[in-house]
Amino acid sequence: MTRPLSDKQQKKLADDARLLRAWKKFHREEREAVLAGPHATTLGTLFQMFANIECVRPAQLVGFIGAIHWSAIDYQTRLTVLHELNTAITKVREKRGLEPIDDPLPRQPDSPFRIIKAILFPHVADVAPAEAQLGSNTETPSKTGHVA
Repeated sequence: MTRPLSDKQQKKLADDARLLRAWKKFHREEREAVLAGPHATTLGTLFQMFANIECVRPAQLVGFIGAIHWSAIDYQTRLTVLHELNTAITKVREKRGLEPIDDPLPRQPDSPFRIIKAILFPHVADVAPAEAQLGSNTETPSKTGHVA
């Protein structure tokens, strides 16, 4: 038997539900704007691939995305594309009983998601400083200036 929720717990649940609806509405409107924009034909095809991602091989997706001239597409649209890709991948992974996100460890090959993210945003360095990387052999000066 479950205990009735306190007023505070009920208010939090209602607020969380309201925020989730607003978040979903925002992303739905962003998607609709992309599909109504100047790149609607190309991105419509891409979003169809996302909708049928279980039937699309990763190499096909990476190849199609790599063929798009992303520098001609605004940043907000690219963010929407990345969000839609992330949503499609996490749904498939959860459906298969896997963790929703599973990024590779350092020195392992990048996942298709990370490859596509690099295509969409080539100027963003998504690499930790050498000192922070696992097993880094870089020499860092100590406080006295000597190399450790």
